[in-house]
Amino acid sequence: MEAKDQGLNRSRIDRLRFCFSELHADALLISHPANIRYLCGFSGSAGLLLVEPTKATLFTDSRYTFQAREEVKGAQVQIAKKGIVKALGDALRRKRAQPLVGYSAGHMTVAQKEALQTAAGGGIRWVKDANVVERMRAVKDREELKVMREAAELISEVFRRVVPDVKPGISELEVAGKIEYTMKQLGASGPSFDTIVASGPRSAWAHAQPTEKILKKSELVVLDHGAILRGYCSDLTRTIYLGRPPQKVRKLYDAVLEAQAAAKSAIRPGVTAGEVDAAARGTLRRHGFAKYFTHSTGHGLGLEIHEMPRLGKGEKFVLQEGMVVTVEPGVYIEGLGGIRIEDDVVVSAQGAEELTNAPRELIEN
Repeated sequence: MEAKDQGLNRSRIDRLRFCFSELHADALLISHPANIRYLCGFSGSAGLLLVEPTKATLFTDSRYTFQAREEVKGAQVQIAKKGIVKALGDALRRKRAQPLVGYSAGHMTVAQKEALQTAAGGGIRWVKDANVVERMRAVKDREELKVMREAAELISEVFRRVVPDVKPGISELEVAGKIEYTMKQLGASGPSFDTIVASGPRSAWAHAQPTEKILKKSELVVLDHGAILRGYCSDLTRTIYLGRPPQKVRKLYDAVLEAQAAAKSAIRPGVTAGEVDAAARGTLRRHGFAKYFTHSTGHGLGLEIHEMPRLGKGEKFVLQEGMVVTVEPGVYIEGLGGIRIEDDVVVSAQGAEELTNAPRELIEN
C-alpha cells in the first residue's frame, strides 16, 4: 500500500478510539474479518485486532506472516506461535488492571468469548461495542467510493455482455457460469455472493439458487449478481422475459421500475431508511401489488454484501452522505414468477447518485 493508505488506516483506528469514552472501554477487540480489513488492511481469514489507546495489535498465525507484513498498516503484527487466542489472552493478562474490553456480540460466539476469558486468566471485563466499526463503515470515504464506482461499472458490463446468451435452451447453471467467468475476465476477484439465476415459476423465489433447469420461451428470468473488486462488493439485479411479454408482465415490470424510481427519489441525507422503503412500498400499493413485495427495499453495501443501513419498513437509521445502498423492490407471484430491479447508489447532497448503469427497461430475448 502507498503511504496515504497507511495514514488512512491510522485515521480509522484513531476515529475508533473516540468511541472508547462512549463505551467506557479500555480497549476494543475486533474479531470480524471485514472490520479488521477496514481498520488495518489485513484480508486473511485468521486474526484478532486489539485496539488500545496508544497502539493497535493484529494477532495472527504463521500462515499469514508474509501477507500481514505486506497488508497491515497502522497496527503492529504479532505472529502467534501457540494459537491466536492464547497470544491475545497473554497480552491481556499482562495488563496492570483488569481491562474493560469492547467486543461485537454479533461476531463472537459464546465459546470464543469463554476461550479468551480463560486465556486471559479471567482478567477481562466485557462490554458490547454497539456496532461502532459497522457504523463507521457505513459512510464511505473518497477512496472507497472510487473502488465502488468501478465495481458497479464492472458488474454492469458483465450484464451487458452476458444478456445476449440468456435465451431458451441454456440452463440456469450455464448462465451463472458465464456471469462469474465474465466477472473474472473483467478483473473481479470473484462474486459478492452466490449468483442467482432463476427462471419461470422459480423466479418467484427471491433467493433461488441456479439449477440444471433449462430456460424456456415465455418465462421470466431473474439475474441477481455482484462482483468483488479490490475487496468491495457490487450488486445488480435485472429481469428478462424470453419472448414477447404479455400485458400482465409489462404492467408488473413497469410498477416495479416506478417503485424503484420512487425509492431513489426519496434518498438524500437526513431521510430515514424506513422512508425510502415506504416510497417503494407505497408505489406498489397504488398499483395493487404491495402484497407481492416480500422483502426490504435495499441494504448497505461495501466490504460485505449486506451492511448498514437496512432499507426496511419502519427503520429509523438516518441516511448520511457517502453511504452506499442497493435499491431493489420486487414482486413475486406464485406460478407466474418474479420481477426484481436492483441498482447500487451513493447518498449525495443532491440525492441518490447511481453507480450501476445496466439497461433497466424490460429486455425481451
